[in-house]
Amino acid sequence: MWFIRLVKLKNPPSKDMTEWLNKVRAEAEKWGVKFHQTYFTLGSYDVVTILEAPDEKTALRLSLKLQEGTKSAETLVAISREEVNSWNM
Repeated sequence: MWFIRLVKLKNPPSKDMTEWLNKVRAEAEKWGVKFHQTYFTLGSYDVVTILEAPDEKTALRLSLKLQEGTKSAETLVAISREEVNSWNM
């Protein structure tokens, strides 16, 4: 399953935060999470991450683990246009 995570940071990224995030990412990869892309953005959110996880429970586990350092976050389930088109609605 694909997910899009939208994050507002409490503080600008620091070296310590980056090291902590790298550890969390390595742990999440052991759970089957694949990180496809991370963007720092202007606007309502500071960071947008596109990731793949085996299921919603794993995505929630990651989201809860990442709450430290975030002001707020939202995780969206993403379904590809190709998959939706295959539904023949």
